[in-house]
Amino acid sequence: MSFTIAIIGRPNVGKSTLFNRLVGQKLALVDDQPGVTRDRREGQGRLGDLDFTIIDTAGLDSGPRGSLTARMQEQTEAAIAAADALMFVIDARAGLTPNDRAFADFARRANKPVLLLANKSEGRHGEVGIAESYALGLGDPIGISAEHGEGLGDLYDALKDLMPEPIHDDELDEDDAEGEEIDPSRPIRVAVLGRPNAGKSTLINYLLGEERLLTSPEAGTTRDSIAVDVEWKGRKLRVFDTAGLRRRSRIDDKLEKLSVSDALRAVRFAEVVVLVMDAQNRFEEQDLRLADLVEREGRAIVLAVNKWDLIERTPGAIGALRESADRLLPQLRGAPLVAVSGLMGEGIDRLIAAIEMAHGTWNKRVSTSALNRWFEQAVRANPPPAVSGRRLKLNYVTQTKARPPSFVVFCSRADAVPQSYLRYLTNSLREAFSLPGTPIRITLREKANPFAHKAKRKS
Repeated sequence: MSFTIAIIGRPNVGKSTLFNRLVGQKLALVDDQPGVTRDRREGQGRLGDLDFTIIDTAGLDSGPRGSLTARMQEQTEAAIAAADALMFVIDARAGLTPNDRAFADFARRANKPVLLLANKSEGRHGEVGIAESYALGLGDPIGISAEHGEGLGDLYDALKDLMPEPIHDDELDEDDAEGEEIDPSRPIRVAVLGRPNAGKSTLINYLLGEERLLTSPEAGTTRDSIAVDVEWKGRKLRVFDTAGLRRRSRIDDKLEKLSVSDALRAVRFAEVVVLVMDAQNRFEEQDLRLADLVEREGRAIVLAVNKWDLIERTPGAIGALRESADRLLPQLRGAPLVAVSGLMGEGIDRLIAAIEMAHGTWNKRVSTSALNRWFEQAVRANPPPAVSGRRLKLNYVTQTKARPPSFVVFCSRADAVPQSYLRYLTNSLREAFSLPGTPIRITLREKANPFAHKAKRKS
């Protein structure tokens, strides 16, 4: 029996773009003009290994009985009645509108599971809308960009929990629910990423104990992202071998472009990314770009320096690697770093342990009471700077989700808090709660001003 999802929301928030993204084809017309979609449209959607029926609906709007707008509303209501779950879409860049709040009540009355999607959330402008959407009372928002395909990993995690059972298991395995205890019997999804000829396939072959993946001294042997199941001393992994990624300016071949796209998709659906570097040419510019990509995608990361058997061993070599990693990748300070040889099998036990550690940190939750004790001490030790002679007031902090650990700081004048102070809070948070290397998200949210309506009345 197919699981059915209806996409609902006010006009022009990107419902049809999301529909096209999930069905993998441009079936629904998309335009900047609101109200393009009128009839409900059904398609077979797929996200990872999840198959479902998806319904695109007209933007929720009100109108006199018998009018075109009213009939469009009836089509939407019919779609909601036929659905098992709803995707309620808002425009993160525009922020909440009165219509969003009204239709959130409409969604609640449907008495069906609701996924709150903050679309168009790419870039800093979308962060405010994501934070505002908590006020709708529909649970944690999922920041996505339907146009650019961002946030689909988080959407997959939430949707997986709603569906009664996996339809089939050909690419990805069951995932952990956010905030729940990690089930060691479930395989960790691991993407192996790196520049061409860094030894990714050789490393995976050693884990498998067989020549399952093609390897060659020639760079670019791997084209597709191949998924294989690995069990190493009782720990199950679902490992994705990816094509080597060169700088974009050097990619001309159409097939290579498709391979790169496939590799990036594997990263988005991974839980842990193992970034493989060549020990003889480590921390090159492309390695740093790939590490930054993993951080921006919000995935846990392990740095694997491969071909270690070709390096002359000197005292302090690993310490020097660690120092280089922290200096060149400050946004991932403390990320697990392992020297390995995929050909000779050196360091494999340490690599698996590092993957487990990174996965555990990525899933970590911190109690609100402990967070706010830390927060008071951090702000007292280093108060935020005054801006234009006015003091910034930081009130309290809460963790909104794990995978990666994400926090909301409630404050006054969120737009005036400098990035340097956010970096200070991030580093302090990382040290206080043992979050080495994992991406950390801190969003600023202004508390509502209870006197704002009085000021407007006077003016």
